[in-house]
Amino acid sequence: MIPKTMSTQHPDNARMPEWSSNKSIIKNDDEIEEAFISFKNLGIKEVMWDAEGKDVDTHVIRKLFSKDSDFFRNNVLGRDLFLTYRIPNPLIEGAEKKILNETLNSIPLNYDVANRMFNNSITPIFEVILPFTTDYKSMLNIVKYYENAIVKDEDVKLYDDVYLRDVTGGVLPKKINLIPLIEDKDSIFNMYSIIETYCKYIKPDHMRIFIARSDPAMNYGMLPATLLSKYASFKIKKLEDNLKIRMYPMLGAGSSPFRGNLGPLNIKNALKEYDSYYTYTVQSAFRYDYDDADVKKAVDYINRHEPSGYIELNNREEDLVKNIINKYSVRFQKIIEALADTINDMTVYLPKRRSRKLHIGLFGYARQTRTAKLPRAISFVAALYSIGIPPEILGLSSLKEMSDEEISLIRKLYVNMDYDIKNSAKYFNYDSLNLLKDVWNINNGIIDMIKEDMKYVENNIGVLTDNSYETNKHILFSTLLLLAFRDKKFDDVKNYIYEMGLIRKFMG
Repeated sequence: MIPKTMSTQHPDNARMPEWSSNKSIIKNDDEIEEAFISFKNLGIKEVMWDAEGKDVDTHVIRKLFSKDSDFFRNNVLGRDLFLTYRIPNPLIEGAEKKILNETLNSIPLNYDVANRMFNNSITPIFEVILPFTTDYKSMLNIVKYYENAIVKDEDVKLYDDVYLRDVTGGVLPKKINLIPLIEDKDSIFNMYSIIETYCKYIKPDHMRIFIARSDPAMNYGMLPATLLSKYASFKIKKLEDNLKIRMYPMLGAGSSPFRGNLGPLNIKNALKEYDSYYTYTVQSAFRYDYDDADVKKAVDYINRHEPSGYIELNNREEDLVKNIINKYSVRFQKIIEALADTINDMTVYLPKRRSRKLHIGLFGYARQTRTAKLPRAISFVAALYSIGIPPEILGLSSLKEMSDEEISLIRKLYVNMDYDIKNSAKYFNYDSLNLLKDVWNINNGIIDMIKEDMKYVENNIGVLTDNSYETNKHILFSTLLLLAFRDKKFDDVKNYIYEMGLIRKFMG
């Protein structure tokens, strides 16, 4: 069984779950309860257990079983339900790359725990996700490290005829599956070669390939990120057809339109947009910012979804996709680089929903465009919404420079573009622009570019006629937030950010 729903620990929620022991942050110990609730109450089939940028509890299996052993006796981890590590990438991680060793060593430990309890010889954890996969060697490094540095340890001779396996027991499983998480456009464009070469070495009977939707949006814009996800699904199907290996594409999307618009109330539109994907992430805002009944209904809808609508691109269309992305990202990145200080200043006041070690420039994975350091994607989105500039609109006036052929292809590939943009643009606040000049000295050229992007939306796509109290309150709060920041009333800044997140039903 390949699971279709994956609960993740992405901290994009505005509202906190009632079960959390802390009312402002989900601590590491709470994530055991979170995983159990995802399985038992929400019907999610897989949990991503995150070791990237945070402390990770590698005794998760024992602690899960202690929650309800009868449940896991009847819903077997590794057969009916799945727990999958996201490991740190040792080629990128700085001071803590040896967390990889700790995490991989826990896989045999968790096998022993599960089989001591249930005696079923089923491996509870057998897959790991490698973030920032950019080449096949980084994938081979992980798989071969497990086989040669962990499994073969059992054959180490201690003395005479005594081996390590005689002391600590044999090591199972003997192999693990690796799921590459591909997050940048160059690697997505080169994905066919990366996966093809990896398969020549490993010869898997199937592969799961994870395509990021958030980081590409932050680096290139929402529209390019959507096109990249479509391009990736096209290449994955081509790999499957040519290699005769079953491929299961996974999409890492969030509730905000910028990060994929994958939320409970938009689930039919989202699965229509990304119809060729098999597994979808169910992130924190999806689970906690909506009524439980809507969440369960949406999870069930994904679990029953069968992929179809595979993308076909000819050589000309492949080239056009690359041209569109490159044209769009130039304008988008210019605006973002100018707003980087504003974005980074805002992230200081965002609610920290998870215990993470990673912040801007710390240890491993600080995001950046060409010259500007940026926070993680969720904080990036939250910061821009909080100042009244939905990131979905940025770069859109570059479409005026596109050919009719390029516009036609965009419309063909991005089915819900108008819907996503309209639902974002309603939060745009023109009053914010003068305050941005006053507080951060953003130059007129950048302000004019943002205005031009919004005018393009108004003239070519349209903005929802939404005079609701909640929408107007969001626009007002973004003005008040900027005034509060200007006057150093930082507690008020925090409160406005939180209230706006509740209105949107996502933080970032």
